[in-house]
Formats: sequence, C-alpha cells, structure tokens
Amino acid sequence: MQNPPPNQPDYGNQYNAPPTPPLSNAAGDDTRAKTGLGLEANLGAALGYPVGILAIVIFIMEKGNRFARFHALQSILYHVVAIVVFIALILVWIVLGIITSLISSSLATLVSVLLWLLIMGVGLAYFAGLVFCAVKAYGGGWFKLPIVGNLAEKNVNK
Repeated sequence: MQNPPPNQPDYGNQYNAPPTPPLSNAAGDDTRAKTGLGLEANLGAALGYPVGILAIVIFIMEKGNRFARFHALQSILYHVVAIVVFIALILVWIVLGIITSLISSSLATLVSVLLWLLIMGVGLAYFAGLVFCAVKAYGGGWFKLPIVGNLAEKNVNK
C-alpha cells in the first residue's frame, strides 16, 4: 500500500475512503430494541420470515419499533404473494393438463412434468428468499424486496 499524500488522513483501506457509518433510521437504531414479545427486534424480524404466524403477531402487537413492524409486514406480504403465485401455477397446471390430455397422453405427461418442475423451482426460490430475508433482517439490514418492500415501507411510515 502506498503512503498517503501529505496532510491527508490514512483510513487504512486501499481507496482512502472514510469509514461508512452503520445503517440506522431517522428515529435512531432500533434493531436491538425489544419488541412487544420481548425479543430483540432483529431476532423477531428474522424469525418472522420463516414463521409467518410470528410475523402477524409482531405486526399486530408492535407499535413503536419501525424495524420490527417493517420486516413483519414485508414477510406477511411476501407470503401472500407466494401463495397467490402457487395457486395460479397449480390452476395453470390443472387446465393445461386437461387440455393436453384431450390431445395426447404423451403431451399431457410432458407438460405436466415441465409444470411440476416449474412449481418446484418457484418453491425453491421462495425458500431461498425466506432464508435470505431472515439473514438480512437478523443482521439489522433495512432492505426492501422489489414489490412488497415499498408497500411495507409506506404502511409502516404512516
């Protein structure tokens, strides 16, 4: 590493950038505050993703902790979207199965297997999303999922 130019501070990294402050919100960092259930906010937010019922309970009970409310509502909306997508895929599977079975049994089998693989792939992506969200929430991250994150943020900031 080169020496810094004279009269310049050495921040100890290769880009000579000042260290970034930790994430926080305008009201202060409430990721370590307690929720209405007695859990730390980051733990409650993380558990709300794989355990959707807990997210509903935290969202209803929590009044003051924006971090916990945001992640609880984002988790609820994520689960709702996933349920709607799974129902739509299963309905498409049934309808295409009926239509292709009238045409050819081998075509029906092929379409059925392909749609089953698609449903399993969506399920795997859903599970991976749950794990990702839980890890980010436990780390205290304020991140938004593409569609449901904006809805959750608007509702929590009311």
